[in-house]
Amino acid sequence: MANEDKAPEAEATEQTVAEEVTVDEQAATESDPLAEEGSPELLSLAELMSQLEVSQAEAAALKDQILRGQAETQNIRRRAEQDVEKAHKFGVEKFATEMLGVVDNLERAIEAAGDDEAVKPMLEGVEMTLDMLIAGLAKFNVEQLNPEGEAFNPELHQAMSMVPAEGVAPNTVVAVMQKGYSLNGRLVRPAMVMVSKA
Repeated sequence: MANEDKAPEAEATEQTVAEEVTVDEQAATESDPLAEEGSPELLSLAELMSQLEVSQAEAAALKDQILRGQAETQNIRRRAEQDVEKAHKFGVEKFATEMLGVVDNLERAIEAAGDDEAVKPMLEGVEMTLDMLIAGLAKFNVEQLNPEGEAFNPELHQAMSMVPAEGVAPNTVVAVMQKGYSLNGRLVRPAMVMVSKA
């Protein structure tokens, strides 16, 4: 009789264990889409590799875009710095060009005065003014080009005429009609010169 009482209990225990196993299998199947063979979410290895390649290509394209954007930003920054530097170096170019006419007129006044004693005090004042003006221009890197006796350079000199000159090599500057000027190495005005011919 005791054996008969134990039988229904054993059957209930086996049934409970079977239900738990079924529940565990269902949970495992739900959490792992690859466990169901008929699942539409199941992907083959080839499809997974294909998706991986597409994702890697997209990542590479985005990385390339970011790098190009960073390079463009650096280029813009560099160009802006160069523009600011040029503005500092050549900002006085127009002003310097206007002052060159004043320098030319002061030099003409000194040449015209000659050796006349009556205008000597005034001549000294004009010479001092010219020296101060040239020194002021030099502070802003405006340099005078007086190429007399040098070889003719078409990048710095403007030939007004060619003249025969004995004892002078051909293409040598024999006279300067108007001095040239440069600002920070950039030509502002070429020197007007006379050049010896062969």
